[in-house]
Amino acid sequence: METLAHKLADLEEQDVLALVQQALDQGMEPSQIFDACRQGMVLVGERYESGEYFVSDLMLAAEIFKQVAAILEPVMGGAAADTRGKVVLGTVKGDIHDIGKNLVVSMLRASGFEVHDLGVDVPPAKFVEAVKETGAKVVGLSGLLTVAFDAMKETVAAFDEAGLRPGVKIMIGGGPVNESVQAYTGADAWGDSAQAAVNLATQWMEA
Repeated sequence: METLAHKLADLEEQDVLALVQQALDQGMEPSQIFDACRQGMVLVGERYESGEYFVSDLMLAAEIFKQVAAILEPVMGGAAADTRGKVVLGTVKGDIHDIGKNLVVSMLRASGFEVHDLGVDVPPAKFVEAVKETGAKVVGLSGLLTVAFDAMKETVAAFDEAGLRPGVKIMIGGGPVNESVQAYTGADAWGDSAQAAVNLATQWMEA
C-alpha cells in the first residue's frame, strides 16, 4: 500500500487506478486501499507546502482521488473510512464561481473529512440550516468576487443570530480574500489555498 500512496503522490494516474483495481481483485479491504490513497494526498499537500507542487498539481491529485473514490465507494457500501469530522462548504450568495470551492471539497474529502457541499450562490440561512442538520463544526465560505465580502459577513452574522457561532469555526477563501477581509467578515481564519483549508480544518478538529 506504500507503493500506492507514493504513486498517487507522484500523480501517476494510470498506475494508481491499476493498483487500486489489483488490490481489490486480490481481496484487500477497500478501507485499507482508501487509507493508502489518503496518505498519498497527505504527501501531495506536503509537496505543495514545500513549493514542489503547484495548484495545477493539487487539481490533478484531487481528480485522481475522485476516480479512486468512485471505484471504492460502491464496494464500501457508499461509506468511506472513519471521518475526521464534518465540514459545510459553499460559495456565498451573489457569487457563482466554483473551481476553487470544488478543489477545496476534493482535498478535504481526500483528507478524511465528510464534506457537505452546498454549491454556489448560497444564502446565509442555507449555511445555518446545513450546520443544524449535520452538526458540522467547521464551515467554509468561498468567494471570488469582492461583492462576496458582504455575503460572508452576513453569513457569519447569521450564525451569531442562530446562537450557533460559539460552536462553529468559520474559514473564508477565494482570490481577493486576505487578513483584512477576515477581520471585516468576522470569520475565524482565511486561507489562500485548498491545502490551507485542510490544515485549518485539521487544526480545529484536533483542538
